[in-house]
Amino acid sequence: MGNRANGWHWGPFTMRVPFLHTRLLWPEFLQGLFVSTATGLALVPVLTGYFGMSFEQAVAFSLLQSVFIISSLFLFGEPYAPGWNTAALPLVLAFVITGYPDPVQRFQAMMALSLLFAGLVFVLGITGLGTWLMRWLPPTLRAGILLGAAISAFKKVFIDDAPRFLMQQPVTTTIACLVGLVCVFSLPFQALKLRHRSLLWIASLGLLPGFIAAALVGPLVGEVHYAVQWGWLLPPVGEAVAKMSPFSIGWPDAGMYWSALPLVLIAYVIQFGDIVTGTEVLRSAAPARPDDPVDINVARTHFALALRSAGSALVTPFFPTQGMLWTGVHVVIVQRWKEGPHSMRDLHSGLISYYLMGLPLAYFVLPLLTGLKPLLGIALSLTLILTGFACAYIAMAIPRSNASRGTALLIGAAIAMFEPWIGLAIGIAASLLLVGFEHGASAVQAADSETAAPPRVDP
Repeated sequence: MGNRANGWHWGPFTMRVPFLHTRLLWPEFLQGLFVSTATGLALVPVLTGYFGMSFEQAVAFSLLQSVFIISSLFLFGEPYAPGWNTAALPLVLAFVITGYPDPVQRFQAMMALSLLFAGLVFVLGITGLGTWLMRWLPPTLRAGILLGAAISAFKKVFIDDAPRFLMQQPVTTTIACLVGLVCVFSLPFQALKLRHRSLLWIASLGLLPGFIAAALVGPLVGEVHYAVQWGWLLPPVGEAVAKMSPFSIGWPDAGMYWSALPLVLIAYVIQFGDIVTGTEVLRSAAPARPDDPVDINVARTHFALALRSAGSALVTPFFPTQGMLWTGVHVVIVQRWKEGPHSMRDLHSGLISYYLMGLPLAYFVLPLLTGLKPLLGIALSLTLILTGFACAYIAMAIPRSNASRGTALLIGAAIAMFEPWIGLAIGIAASLLLVGFEHGASAVQAADSETAAPPRVDP
């Protein structure tokens, strides 16, 4: 392990210790304190409702999965703001919750997804087949996969989980989603941001404006009731791991791996788009910062993803939480880095500051956690709605003909409604029969178009 001023190098990776190799930047730290806390706990209602966890155990889960997420920066030295593979979240939840009846089997299915994904990403990274696969993938099929994620997200909010979340807090959830959609995707609001810097700052906070709107409106309409408790919470990490780890609940059977395989392929297609997007954002800003060269290495990114996914499968198996890019945060940090050393000394200081310098103290503050508790169902709905809109926004920009657009919608419906193998088979057949083999129009080129879209706000 080499020791240099900018980090400790081991293999293709670079380990950076906060305060030693990076500086604390308060603008990024304060944004991350609120945004990361709100989004990091969004899965708590899913874990308590479908995976048999208590609120405290779900908080411990959030703490553990955040450690694996930030390892992308501290342990592996990646130059991207890491987050969830959010576009895959609705597809994964539909597969796991509808396909398996009890929490133990659901966690085992998550293990199978995580371990398969780790193996696939490692092989594609070490052989270079990942780029080849994306160049082979027909754009219509990729657009259909993204539309499938969008349809599945909307179905989850408006149909599957509506009695549990939406119908319990209809006014508050609607207002939160409207504020989030306007801040991120509204064209009139985009024009206003160019004239008012305060609106630009508000929009950069991603999910937070919608979440704040819910926190203020909810009590006024009687849909949110706060019961704040004072003190500190020691998350029951041991109890949470005992409910998730394969060493305590057993390993997935062969059938789970076989059933999970098509969904893993779909998730990789989505993830590769994030790799392209994050890389292009960095490359477009790099000429403005010759003083702080950034090491972009797609093979290293594959290896880091594989190790994170495999590690989380053994401790906190929840497949979509280990993605490589939080697009909205990545764009915001890179934009300030681009302004020069007077704004941000180096990119890694900005990234690591946003992730609270690796100190997830928010998960121990009981007043914060209990204050957020009645809003977590809204946070989940907000995350899914904005993810669905973003997936649809990107997917509809990919097809270049009416036949391709119609086929993409058909593929999306099949992926959202049927079992993964059936949906993927319908997608491949529909793409080949209705559009034909789209030689030369690579999915990589299609993914490049994502950089022109408003940033997603996935955690």
